[in-house]
Amino acid sequence: MSLPPSNQRSGPLAGHVRKGRIYRPLLAATGVLQIGDWARDDLPDLLWPALTLSELGTSEAVRFVRWQKAVQEDLSGKVEPRFIAECLDGRLTSLDRLAAQVPDAKAVVKARAEEHGLLPGSVTGALASYPLRPAEWLVDREMTPPGREEIDLLARAVLGVLKDEHREAVIKCFYIWSAVQAGTFSTSAEVIDLLRPYPNDPKTRGKVDSAVRSMWGAHKGLLVHEDEGRFANAIKWAKVFWDTNFMASRCMRRREFDADESDIEEGSVDLPTGTASDGEESTPAAVSDEGAHLRQLAMDLFSSYVEALETSPAHLYDRERQEVHSGLIARAGRDVITALGARDLWCMEHGAHIVRALLEIRIYIQWMARQDPTIYRAFQEYGAGKAKLYARIMDELPKEARRPDFEEAIKDLETLSHNDKVIDHRVVDTRDSFAGGKSIRAMAEECGLLDLYRQAYSMASGVAHSEWWSIETHAMERCLNVLHGGHLIPSLSLNMGGNVKLAESWVDQFYTLIRISLQILGTGESAVENAFAWLNGETGEGSSEGGRTGERGAGATASE
Repeated sequence: MSLPPSNQRSGPLAGHVRKGRIYRPLLAATGVLQIGDWARDDLPDLLWPALTLSELGTSEAVRFVRWQKAVQEDLSGKVEPRFIAECLDGRLTSLDRLAAQVPDAKAVVKARAEEHGLLPGSVTGALASYPLRPAEWLVDREMTPPGREEIDLLARAVLGVLKDEHREAVIKCFYIWSAVQAGTFSTSAEVIDLLRPYPNDPKTRGKVDSAVRSMWGAHKGLLVHEDEGRFANAIKWAKVFWDTNFMASRCMRRREFDADESDIEEGSVDLPTGTASDGEESTPAAVSDEGAHLRQLAMDLFSSYVEALETSPAHLYDRERQEVHSGLIARAGRDVITALGARDLWCMEHGAHIVRALLEIRIYIQWMARQDPTIYRAFQEYGAGKAKLYARIMDELPKEARRPDFEEAIKDLETLSHNDKVIDHRVVDTRDSFAGGKSIRAMAEECGLLDLYRQAYSMASGVAHSEWWSIETHAMERCLNVLHGGHLIPSLSLNMGGNVKLAESWVDQFYTLIRISLQILGTGESAVENAFAWLNGETGEGSSEGGRTGERGAGATASE
């Protein structure tokens, strides 16, 4: 395969292949590069060795090698050696493939695994906590919801594989070791020399780890090329695995682990109570007189939205839709909450950006709901491409003009691009939107919100973009000196804001966004009812009596 020539020779994206307003790295421009997520797709299928090595240590992988050899010898002559070797690659679905061809394999696989200590009680307990798992016959235990010990082991196993590249490589080497013992492995002499002492030679371990991970991905690609449905059962199981994990354990936030108060940003506010990080109340004191309750109300609505999502079944495998929805709602909520803390913003001159953001997000989520679900991934990848572009633009600044915090900003943007450190695969799309350049007006028209766009969004956008009519209205006044011919001069009278009706409309629009999002996501009705019970003065199982503001007239303000 030859790489296409670059046609972008200058600017931050020099070296890319440009087609229209889309810039692709050379490897991505070949059209054959496929970026996979092995942790999402394959780790559940490799759960057994991941759990076992978490308990016994990575060095005990030799037990799996001995198990492979013993099983191959026991099943010799039953089926082709190549097929047996492929089915002993550590995957649960591979064991089912073997058992389907060789019924005697179940007893052999299990007996040899127990003989080599590969099924300790903690591992079988963790495996038995999942319904519909492949190779259920490997464990003689009924499915039981996981307890604290099982959840802790599962978390250690997953985290261990994701953080320890050597353990990841060892698990991915199982298919090689199995093929070597079956006599079906073929590669170059150089690779064989590298693999021979692995993983016992510390001098070559890192190099071989990288080679094994690369070979594993290439081998999987070959298997998919030969049979597109080869890993269909693995994907089906991955969806069960991740969705079960969501129901068995709760979401956790960084602030729960930041014991050092210096890690908490000054002036930050913790939802749902609205208590500032320094212990002082952040809402009534910040906004006085009429409308003082609105900021706390917005906080309560936001936290109830999060509560509804986190107490309802979620699809962690196909996670992009909920991530995009919750991210957009969070953006809107944070803007509204912040603006409600500054009464001067309660006017169209200074608060148009709030109206614009609320309506833009509504158009986005309602338009995307009508598209193929892949639109949510496209939305995220469009933003990741922009992060890569911004990082490269910032990197143009001369070294002598940079400060340490500037360097950190570039690193943060590079991280947000979700680009690989070795293989540059991130495509940069500079068209006007994530939807192939489609305008937000076109989106609004396609999802039946054209009137909302024309009558509200366009005007708020005009203020935010400093269109002249807005500047003339808000920032200028007519000179009263008749000798000056009535020209316009900058106004020195600031708009004091305080438009309570406008502020209330922000909260109402935010609540509308929340309800639309929950409906599109199909969030469980009971979870939604419990999370928002405080609006009607009720206390549901999922509501917090102390952190809600139903007693302050929330139901009247945030009407559906």
